[in-house]
Amino acid sequence: MTLVQTGSLFTAALVAAIATVVSILSGLAICDALRHSAAPQTAREVVNWWPLLIYGPWMVASLSILRSALHQRRALHSWSIVLLFSTLATLLCVAQAPRTIAAGAASALPAVAALACFQQLVRQITLTRPPRQAAPRHRTPSLSPTAQLKQTATAAGRVQDRTAPGYPATDNRTIRQTSHGHRFG
Repeated sequence: MTLVQTGSLFTAALVAAIATVVSILSGLAICDALRHSAAPQTAREVVNWWPLLIYGPWMVASLSILRSALHQRRALHSWSIVLLFSTLATLLCVAQAPRTIAAGAASALPAVAALACFQQLVRQITLTRPPRQAAPRHRTPSLSPTAQLKQTATAAGRVQDRTAPGYPATDNRTIRQTSHGHRFG
């Protein structure tokens, strides 16, 4: 491994450690606020487990995102769950905070910090993995030689759209264009 690769892996490991510590401290910091938000409506035995109802789905979705990042797959559904439960945690904590700007910001900070650190961790994982070979996800239907020529010429910007209004009608002959721009048909 080169010095750059070693530094990259060390940085990714450091980001992982910091993200883990921030997430744990975030959970501990908002645990009481989440318990207080459930206390008036929930049985006393359940109140102690209330933070797990917020951070449980968050953790499961986070692990799904990490797994997807390792396999270089997208995890849109899991990201939506993480964002939903981060938003819920933030709103519940802000609702329990005193009605000052400083208290509201301080109560929102732990959940937002955990989310930001987690997103950066996922970015580090995707940066340290080499990109996969790009392969088409679906087979493309085979085109006739005329359609291939038209598609190639259109992509190169050399042929106008013959179906556009105002374009002179042809007599259904195939119009071909060479690589030098000469037309014949």
